[in-house]
Amino acid sequence: MRLVIGQGMGLTVAGVAIGLVGAYWLMHLLATLLYGVTASDATTFVGVSVVLLGVASLASYLPARRASRVDPVIAMRAE
Repeated sequence: MRLVIGQGMGLTVAGVAIGLVGAYWLMHLLATLLYGVTASDATTFVGVSVVLLGVASLASYLPARRASRVDPVIAMRAE
C-alpha cells in the first residue's frame, strides 16, 4: 500500500511544484485579468496546493486499499 500511495504522491508533489513555479512565472502576465486578489496571493497558491494534494492522496489511497485486500495467490492465478 505504501508503494502505490508513495508513487502517486511523488508524482503529485512534482506536479504541484512545477505548477507553482509556472504560476509564479505567469502571474505578472495575468495580473490585469484578476479581480479581488493580487497576482502574488499566497493564500490562493497554498489553498489550491492543499486541495490538489488532498484529492491526490485520496485518489491514491482508495485503489491501494482495494488492491491490498486481494489475496496474492488469487491475483497471480488471474494473470
